[in-house]
Amino acid sequence: MNQGKIIEYIDQGKFVCALCLQDKGNKLHLLASSNREINVSLKRAALISKANIDPLQPRKELIERLKQTEERRIRLKNKVNVKELWELIKDEKENFNNKYLAQLVFGEEINGDHLSALIRALFEDHQYFRMKDGRFLSNSEERVEQIIKQRKDDALRDEWLKQGSAWLKEAQQGRKTEGPACKKYIIQLLIQLALYENDAQDFKHGKELLLRTGISDIREARNILVKLGEWDKDENLDIHRFGIATFFNKKQMDEVALLAGTEINNQGREDLRHLPVVTIDGPMTNDFDDAVSLEIINGNLQLGIHISDVAAVIPPGSILDKAAFERASSLYLPRREIPMFPIGLSQDALSLKEGCDRHAISLLTSFNNDGELLNYRFTPSIIRVKQNLTYDLVNANIEKDNIFQKMYVASHRLREKRTRQGAINLSLPDLQINFDSESSLSIDLIPQETPSRQIVAEFMILYNWLAASFCRDNQVPILFRTQAEPNERLIVDDDDYCYYVFQQRRKLNPLIIDTTPRPHSILGVDVYTHFTSPIRRYLDLVMQRQIGNFLLDKEPEYNEKGLDEIRMSVEPVVKRLNMLKRNRIRYWILKYLRSLRGDEKLRAIVLYELKSKYKILLTDLQMIADIKKESRITLNPGDHIMVEVTKSEPWIDRLELK
Repeated sequence: MNQGKIIEYIDQGKFVCALCLQDKGNKLHLLASSNREINVSLKRAALISKANIDPLQPRKELIERLKQTEERRIRLKNKVNVKELWELIKDEKENFNNKYLAQLVFGEEINGDHLSALIRALFEDHQYFRMKDGRFLSNSEERVEQIIKQRKDDALRDEWLKQGSAWLKEAQQGRKTEGPACKKYIIQLLIQLALYENDAQDFKHGKELLLRTGISDIREARNILVKLGEWDKDENLDIHRFGIATFFNKKQMDEVALLAGTEINNQGREDLRHLPVVTIDGPMTNDFDDAVSLEIINGNLQLGIHISDVAAVIPPGSILDKAAFERASSLYLPRREIPMFPIGLSQDALSLKEGCDRHAISLLTSFNNDGELLNYRFTPSIIRVKQNLTYDLVNANIEKDNIFQKMYVASHRLREKRTRQGAINLSLPDLQINFDSESSLSIDLIPQETPSRQIVAEFMILYNWLAASFCRDNQVPILFRTQAEPNERLIVDDDDYCYYVFQQRRKLNPLIIDTTPRPHSILGVDVYTHFTSPIRRYLDLVMQRQIGNFLLDKEPEYNEKGLDEIRMSVEPVVKRLNMLKRNRIRYWILKYLRSLRGDEKLRAIVLYELKSKYKILLTDLQMIADIKKESRITLNPGDHIMVEVTKSEPWIDRLELK
């Protein structure tokens, strides 16, 4: 029985000295020195003394007795040199009971006070010993060093949190200061919270920082970073989350200067500088990687498609090649471009700029008046672009310029042929976000079915198709892009074309990239790949190296295994970039929607029904959104409806419609 014995247990990290008033088996009814009676499980008892005290004595005397006992034990605890005790036994590979260790400290004659002092000292220290099954084991020297370092780090971190929270309080009040020496650490804590919230690696310390600042909502970390000037008010969080490289380092820039000034060997290249070569792009384009030319000779159309020979400038395995491999693709976002190559190359030495001699891989074709392909050939070339044209300029002159007319007719025939071969046109307008001012923006839909855009699209498809055919027929290893027949071919509804496109897209099979040539059913061609954007897409550069080496009588740069390894590395990066682009466009759309008047209505089409909501398409924004079901309204796929925005929060990707 434990009645009348002094029991010590740990409560909230501190030792409590108490007298057992009643032993209830697994439960002990105790009187603490604070004159509080409590019930404690027997398992929680850290030490039970041997001496008995009559629990029926006056309460005042029992309390005094407990206080005196606790004071004695604390005095004895302060005499325990834990480090000396550890150094005495650290090399012994066994565990020890508290009695043995207490005797090493106090001598053979020990009592409950000595045992308590020993246990208290080791418990408070946590550095040199650990407890296991009621016995003590000495920590290794390596472990002790780790604990000492950790404690120093914890103390330093606590000081940083103190300084950081004081700094943030001042910033919240609008007072600008340089910030403490630990400013970088504080900023990183805020960035982690802003990007990952509860999943942040240092969530505990980041939350503690905000709490000390007087902020309970961790989402405020974003606003603090904006207020501190560390982030823009429209900061792209995905760029941080995905670890996108946004600049080129010194070694990479040094190689830019080296490669830009290197003279490329013209041997084996056909001089095509006499051809009337032009580029056709958007008004903001500065990296021109494709160009076209058209001549009429003996009644036949001599169509040339010329792709900048990036492979001739960027050696495989070079510093910039590795950088492009890691980036996988250029990234074009509203208000921001992140190129695959530094602009000193992408917008200069690699770009098909007006009036400059450039190396290209040219496709030269001949068509008769009926649009039949008579012959074609690929050749390494030297070209000189006569003009860098825009889509709008070509559209404006399509009726006046005979060459533009011929190009448009040729592109129309190419599309008709693909359509007869099963191609499905799922083109929709491109979304253009216009930043009218710092505080306002507008959104336009840019048609993709204009003559100039059709010319470029069809000519690039022609180049990619013939390049894939050429490589297949000449057994040049490349990565083919294939797409199986859709699960269902829907009937085109010209009256509700937008709804048709989104429904047909749901029936498509996934695109596959591998080394086996198979049809691309959506484009209506028997084989296909991507060659036409080597400045902007790494896989296009890889394909260009393959066909370029063949044309120059060199061995292929990569075998099938090497191509597949590159594909497996590049594909996930491209998917992340596409997701980032979609997310960013959605962010700006949500910001635009937030600026609308409360009663402003938007056109939408119901796409399909889910359990508690409908998926709809905001037609003027080309964005899919959710709308909750309402008991009084039943909607069906294809229904055209009007909706209002009730809430739009770009930061957290939240849109509520009614």
